[in-house]
Order: sequence, then structure tokens, then C-alpha cells
Amino acid sequence: MTDTPTKSGPAYAVLAARLRERILSGDLQPGERLPGDAELTAEFGVGRSTIREALRSLASQNLIHTTRGVTGGSFVATPSVGHISEHLETGVALMTAAETVTVDQLMEVRNLMEVPAAGLAAFRRTEEDLAQLRETIFDPTETQGPDTFAKNQEFHLVLLRASRNPLLELITAPVFRVLSKRFGRDHAPDGFWECVDHDHRAILEVVESGDSMTAMNEMRRHLDHLGGSYRQMDMLRTS
Repeated sequence: MTDTPTKSGPAYAVLAARLRERILSGDLQPGERLPGDAELTAEFGVGRSTIREALRSLASQNLIHTTRGVTGGSFVATPSVGHISEHLETGVALMTAAETVTVDQLMEVRNLMEVPAAGLAAFRRTEEDLAQLRETIFDPTETQGPDTFAKNQEFHLVLLRASRNPLLELITAPVFRVLSKRFGRDHAPDGFWECVDHDHRAILEVVESGDSMTAMNEMRRHLDHLGGSYRQMDMLRTS
């Protein structure tokens, strides 16, 4: 059987687009096995080479995964916040590198997401969430290294997760990761880590007490501090 391109593109791209529509619409559910070669050939009139290329395309988009063996085949991928977030981070990083977005715009997104998330976290947090937040607190008087940077990010991640809305983490985590990676850590202004530590402790205290409004205010104040430091670091980076 010979597959020829259509007005919408090559045959494999058309097949991949049709299957993608089914996956995204929920017609094919996460974990569900895709139709086999014979079924796809009968329905779309395409050959095995076209099917293989279409499946490769879907796999490259992390929409499916393929296993071998008697019970093998191609299955709809089960989404995870972390995996999708990684792809968003790549896009945000590219936009930032191309100067399509500014520091102020990145911080606007964080304010839009993390301020209400802090309020939700104060209302919905569990004892486990609080324990994880306490574990991220560090001593700013000690020499700062990779562990400090990891704890700084983890504090914000735990708060986002404590909001019990996975979309908040999905959208926000790529933004603050890009901000963290973009600026040279050696360029952090004097008092930066002391300010971060003070703010984190203040946020933890009100989240622990369940005070949603104050948690939002404290997070807003913290992000204002970060925004000023990031702008200062950005000027040093470009000077």
C-alpha cells in the first residue's frame, strides 16, 4: 500500500493528528491501548510505515508509550504534573532567552498564581505539608550552595502542592525555575538569602496558623522582594 501526502500534510502527520484529537478529547483514555495496525489500516487506509511514523510522532509529544512482548502495544500516556511542567519550562526558558518575556512579566505570573495559592495552602494544608515546609527552612548565615537553592525552590513547590490544585504547580513551577536558573547565583545582592529566609519563616507561620489572608499578603511581600532582587541581578548579568 502506498501512502501519499494530503492537503493537510503527509499521511503520517494526518494520522497522528487524528489520534491526537482522540487522546485529547478523552475518546482514548490514559492507559488505554491504541487500535492495532490492522484496525488503523482498515479505518484510515494507510500502511505500516505510515502507522510507525505516526506513533513516533505521538511518542515524541509524550502522548503515548510503547511496550514490547505478548501484551505490548502503544498506550495512551498517563499525565503527570512534573512531566508536563518540564516541557513548559523549556518553552518559558526559550522565550526568556529570546527576550520575548521580561523579568517583570515572569514575576507578574508568579504573583497571579502564588499569592492565591498561599491563601489556599493556609486553608487546605495538612500536617505533612507543614512538616515538608519546615524541612526547607535553612540557616542564611551558613555558606550557601546547591542544597540551599534546592530548599528555596522546594518551599514554593510544597506551598503550591498544599493548595490542592495541580494546575497551580503545573503553571507556576516552570516560571520560578527559569528565573532561578537564568540569574547567576553569585550575583545575588547582599542580604538576599537573609531576606528569603525571613520571608519563608513568616509565610510558614501564617500557613501553619491557617490565616489565609495574611498568607496571601506575606507571599505578595516576598515576591515583591524577589522581583527587586531579580531585576538587580538581571542588570548585573547584562552589564
